[in-house]
Amino acid sequence: MVKIRLKAYKYRIYPTEAQKDLLIRSFGCARWFYNYALNLTSQTYKDTGKGLSRNDIIKLLPTLKEEYEWLPEAPSQALQQVALDLSSAFLNFFGKRAKYPNFKKRHKKQSIRFPQGIKLEGDYLTLPKIKKVYCKVSKLPQGKLKSVTVSMTPSGQFYASCLYDDGKEKPEPNSQGKAVGIDVGLTHFVITSDGTKHGNPKYYRKYEKKLAIKQKQLSRKQECSSNRNKAKVKVAKVHEKISRCREDFLHKLSRNLVDENQVIVVENLAVKNMVRNAPPLSTLNSIQGGSAVKNHSLAKSISDAGWGMFCTMLKYKAEWEGTTYIEVDRFFPGSKTCNVCLTQVDSLPLNVRTWTCEHCQTTHDRDINAAKNIKDEGLRILAGGHLAAASGVRVRPSKGTAFARR
Repeated sequence: MVKIRLKAYKYRIYPTEAQKDLLIRSFGCARWFYNYALNLTSQTYKDTGKGLSRNDIIKLLPTLKEEYEWLPEAPSQALQQVALDLSSAFLNFFGKRAKYPNFKKRHKKQSIRFPQGIKLEGDYLTLPKIKKVYCKVSKLPQGKLKSVTVSMTPSGQFYASCLYDDGKEKPEPNSQGKAVGIDVGLTHFVITSDGTKHGNPKYYRKYEKKLAIKQKQLSRKQECSSNRNKAKVKVAKVHEKISRCREDFLHKLSRNLVDENQVIVVENLAVKNMVRNAPPLSTLNSIQGGSAVKNHSLAKSISDAGWGMFCTMLKYKAEWEGTTYIEVDRFFPGSKTCNVCLTQVDSLPLNVRTWTCEHCQTTHDRDINAAKNIKDEGLRILAGGHLAAASGVRVRPSKGTAFARR
């Protein structure tokens, strides 16, 4: 089966006031139709034991357009795509990949998708009913434009995500070359098996004071007032600034790692569980390299790091370049195992950053040692699950015993 390589390019667009008004009304129509179809599907399932298919939802449109005279203002393609989105949401729910679909809210990010009648030429993006919209294009993609998703952020900025088929097939994974193990942390964001440490920029901490000021100003505004709406936009702009800075850092770091390595091994982290069960700093004795954190748990720092987004970027970029991407089980004892003699210690508190192996007397940096063990475990998996890794060593010790290298 041929694997088609699709790439999305996100651009900032600058619609006129008339185009903004039409887009906002289209967002509202699509949101209303999604909520209407979701409610009807849920009610139908309760009454009959069967839901509504995508075609059943699309067939509702002609009647609804006659009943609600404002509904035809939105492009018909965008409304039809709502049925596809809802159908995909239910498929993900029944496939246990997501929770039950929720109703869309008007104060969050809004989006509509156009599958046809679209064109990107020069600095202008052509959309059905919207016509030509000025688009700030940094690089014009090559290939066939498949769809365009127009979104509006809570601060009122408009973006267009253009999905392209470049006509190239996804390359087969190639494991010949340099391999690297990656361990993530808070003091240093990424620690590689070759000893390189990449700092954690902590963008939320950087803008936390500014965000607190804007949120305090928002809390003092009267409900449903014009000033309150303006204050909401100011808070949203700070959040978007943090998000853009974080994404830029993660994109650049993941791109460098994919370009420099042919095998990338990471831990399969459950970030949501880590945020939910983040331990108090009093029990960790401050693992942030001796500098105390203001809050009483690590949940905020873990969320600020963006480990999940980073692993997602690594994965799809590795697929594009034919790089082998491997995830090691999250319960693999990488930090507690000596990478030289494979002796595993019984306990290693998080505040211990360096430790000495009792068997071979090797002093380890906790994070670099974990990255090396993650790399060896990934090579073992790549070799077919055998105890002999590509480097010719045993990488899976028996619990409570020590092994000499072979």
